[in-house]
Amino acid sequence: MGVPTTAAIVIAVIAVVLAVPLSIPKHVFSEKVLADIARKAIPKGKGNATLIVQEVVASLRKEYGPWIIEQPEWMFNNAGGAMGTMLVLHASLSEYIIIFGSAIGTEGHTGRFLADDWFHILYGEQWAYKHDTMKKEIYRPGDQHHLKFGEAKGYRMPDECWALEYARGNIVSMFPFGVFDGFFSTIDFKTLYDTARVSGTSMLVNLLKGKI
Repeated sequence: MGVPTTAAIVIAVIAVVLAVPLSIPKHVFSEKVLADIARKAIPKGKGNATLIVQEVVASLRKEYGPWIIEQPEWMFNNAGGAMGTMLVLHASLSEYIIIFGSAIGTEGHTGRFLADDWFHILYGEQWAYKHDTMKKEIYRPGDQHHLKFGEAKGYRMPDECWALEYARGNIVSMFPFGVFDGFFSTIDFKTLYDTARVSGTSMLVNLLKGKI
């Protein structure tokens, strides 16, 4: 094989490697589309949290296809002093989507992230407050709670509450907040393992697709 031909093949391979990630948008999901999916699922669930979540997952799969984890798993999540359960539906370096909530309510710190975070209430209520106000914010089914880049709040789910959560930004920088309670408070290594396994696998799979 001649040198020019070899060089041409090498250049072509490099071009393909560079083109694949550039051909896929950095951000696949839209907070507006997710809000619409959440709002449409609520009446279809007829007050049944399980049915609402099932409807949301089905709609996400229909809208975003291969970007949604094929067989998502429920697991505990302890972060910022709050405890709940989450269903990881997508995790990449720049986005994640989960169902998060608690059957009995919870309270804690939202975290302060290098990312925007949208919380779409599906069932129940979420309360929140900022450090410089004495008034609480109340979010009910159909509402979208936007925690802006670098912002933090205290929050509470006074009773059973479930939400579709979407974060966009530096997702890796959010991991310490998501796992430190597991290391230094609950010492729940199974949950830590499950979180790392599911999120890490999804990130790797999406990275191989060219999605950061």
